[in-house]
Amino acid sequence: MLQQILTNMFIEPELLAELNEEQKQVLFFKMREEQVRRWRERETGLEKEEAGTVKPRKVSGKTVSWLKGSDNDVWVWLMGEHPDDKPYDQICDEIMAERAANQAQKEAKEFRAKKEAEIEKRFSGLYVEQEETDRQKQACKAAALEQNKQAELKRYEAEERRKAEEEVRRLEDKRAQQIYMDLKEVQHQGKGQDKEEKAWQDSLRKSKVADQRRRSLAKQTREDNRRRSLKALERGRVAAMTKAFGGQTTALPPKAKPRKLTLTNEPIDQRPNMRHSVSSSNREEIIRWFREQQLPLRVCFQQDQTCIAPWFHGIISLQEAEDFLGSVSPGGFLVRVSERILGYVLSYRSQEGFKHFLIDAADNCYMLLGDQIKFTSLEELVEYHKDEPLTASGGERLLMACGQKPGNLDYSELFT
Repeated sequence: MLQQILTNMFIEPELLAELNEEQKQVLFFKMREEQVRRWRERETGLEKEEAGTVKPRKVSGKTVSWLKGSDNDVWVWLMGEHPDDKPYDQICDEIMAERAANQAQKEAKEFRAKKEAEIEKRFSGLYVEQEETDRQKQACKAAALEQNKQAELKRYEAEERRKAEEEVRRLEDKRAQQIYMDLKEVQHQGKGQDKEEKAWQDSLRKSKVADQRRRSLAKQTREDNRRRSLKALERGRVAAMTKAFGGQTTALPPKAKPRKLTLTNEPIDQRPNMRHSVSSSNREEIIRWFREQQLPLRVCFQQDQTCIAPWFHGIISLQEAEDFLGSVSPGGFLVRVSERILGYVLSYRSQEGFKHFLIDAADNCYMLLGDQIKFTSLEELVEYHKDEPLTASGGERLLMACGQKPGNLDYSELFT
């Protein structure tokens, strides 16, 4: 089930609710390691692709020479030390204003030349030169009229030139203001990018520190699991996964008195194509799963297969399990059938309170979620953790089995 969660990078909310804080932390570490592993594979592939397309750099003959002062050392000017130095923002504003004015003046010059060409084209053919004034004395009246006409045309031309000049100046001022505002906007965008870059660098630094801390905790967890696995192999408590259970034929335990239950749950959405323990809130489905798949393996019996283990309980809720454990001292425990998923829950009473560990029952083997040690039965898991702690840091050992209440067997419905 853990391998399937790492493959899909998803865990159902109902399954997550069954985990205690340490199991959630171990699961987070493993999912984080899987993300880092995938990222490294992708980065390695990209580096290989880039290595095949890298072009050799050309050797450049360009050099840089520095201006030297009277002391034959590099001339350096620190802005702001001299009393006449202007603030940086004022200098930037003046430079942007000068650039805007130059650009606008250039555009105005081009526009003025264009207007001049249009005016000359319109009025070039209207001038009339009087070459034979002496021979046309009798046409004085006509000449006077012609002169008046020429004067009128000149006045009209002067008016047109004045309007064109005003239009050019107006456009020049407008363009200068527009260019100045554009430069201002570019300057503000540059400052905003600097702030975003600084925030990103702070976030990256914090992320690296957190990743380093998680890697350290994950390494410690792996070492603890390895130590526990070696101890389990030495004690002979971990059985081979290929052991056959189907060929055994055993008699069912005697029927117990039926118990009336009123516990109901809302249905839980299931994610398709998942191989791990299936989430279910249907009590009838959980009972059918136990009878058809778990009871033939006799997982709830003691090692001698003569009777049901005293620590085994039926489908009870978390609150009912804590009520059972409330009457025993720290170290007391019980194993109950989960009311939410097709699996089991190990409920334990510690010095601080109550803890609940989800037991994965996939592939006919049993293991605490997030652990690496697999057992062939619940009895092997319980016996192993009577000597070995449930967690690497907590030191919880199973000391006292919490049994049934007199006259009331909560697992009777699983066998009848």
